[in-house]
Amino acid sequence: MASSGVLKLATVMLIVCTAATSAPVAAEAAVTCSDVVKHLLPCVSYIQNGGQPAAQCCNGVKTLFGGAQTKADRQNVCRCIKSAVNGIPYSSFNLGNAASLPNKCNLHLPYKISPSTDCNKVP
Repeated sequence: MASSGVLKLATVMLIVCTAATSAPVAAEAAVTCSDVVKHLLPCVSYIQNGGQPAAQCCNGVKTLFGGAQTKADRQNVCRCIKSAVNGIPYSSFNLGNAASLPNKCNLHLPYKISPSTDCNKVP
C-alpha cells in the first residue's frame, strides 16, 4: 500500500524533530504511536508529491514536536516511526520531501532528518 508506506516515511522525519531539546527522563511516554500517525497523516500528500505541505500537515508537525518534551516521548516517537517504516521501500524523492518538511513548515532544525537514527541515542 503506497500511501501507508509514504505515511510511515513521513513519520521518519520526526525522529530528529522530536530530539531537538534535551529534557528530563520521564518514566512513561505521553506521546503514543497513534498520536504520531494522527499528526502526520496530513503530510502524506506532500511526502508523495512534493510542492507545499498543507497547513494541517505543518500544524501536525509542530504539534507533535511541541508535545514530545521528554526524553521518553522523543524516544517513543522515534520507535513508532522505526516500527512504521520497517520493510517499507521509499525513494530518494520521498526521503528528500520528508527531510525538507520541517523547513517547509518553518520549523528550523540544526540537524539532518534521517531514517537511520538510533532511537536509543535520542536525547
